[in-house]
Amino acid sequence: MTKSETAIFKSQGFGKSMGLGEAPALVIVDFVVAFDDPKLFGGGNIHPAVEKTVELLAFFRQQKYPVAYTRYVFAEDGSDGNLLTTKVPNLKILTENNPVGMVVSELTPRPGELIVRKRNASAFFQTDFSSWLARHRIDTLVVTGAVTSGCVRATVVDALGYGYRPIVVTDCVGDRAIAPHDASLFDMQQKYADLYNCAELIAALKNRNKVAAE
Repeated sequence: MTKSETAIFKSQGFGKSMGLGEAPALVIVDFVVAFDDPKLFGGGNIHPAVEKTVELLAFFRQQKYPVAYTRYVFAEDGSDGNLLTTKVPNLKILTENNPVGMVVSELTPRPGELIVRKRNASAFFQTDFSSWLARHRIDTLVVTGAVTSGCVRATVVDALGYGYRPIVVTDCVGDRAIAPHDASLFDMQQKYADLYNCAELIAALKNRNKVAAE
């Protein structure tokens, strides 16, 4: 993105901050074994993003903030294949019991943490994710996971549409190619989300909590 192109967005009023709300939840999008394996659906900067998310997850658990995960789950017999699996047929290996479809061991879900099973890119599409967030009175959705240009972006766009403030943690999202990763981060910052790195977000939440306690 050139300086002149960035200036166009700024002159048109894009890129304003929505800010943190009062009740955040963390969603870890598709950090499953297959997306962490370059021989399957991984590559690029996905594994470093997994490693960084370990730190963020520990903080959310310490603060007792709600945590959710997403994973693709297709039927063993392929009966629920859709246009996405027509476009990317190998996704059909991500079934309920296939080990490559499980959340990576570094981020193993704990009891009480939601696992959203989905068959399309967004965590919201034809799932009960939004109702779960509503039950927890969430207003801010902190988004991590893979891939930045796909399921992360789709989840962010839908989160905004459903009225949740999307926060994308830049070093906790990854893509198998860096160009779409960078372009998607830029685009989401301009239109759909606020961007923080892991350290910035933890500091901001700690500061907000401190102010609230005073």
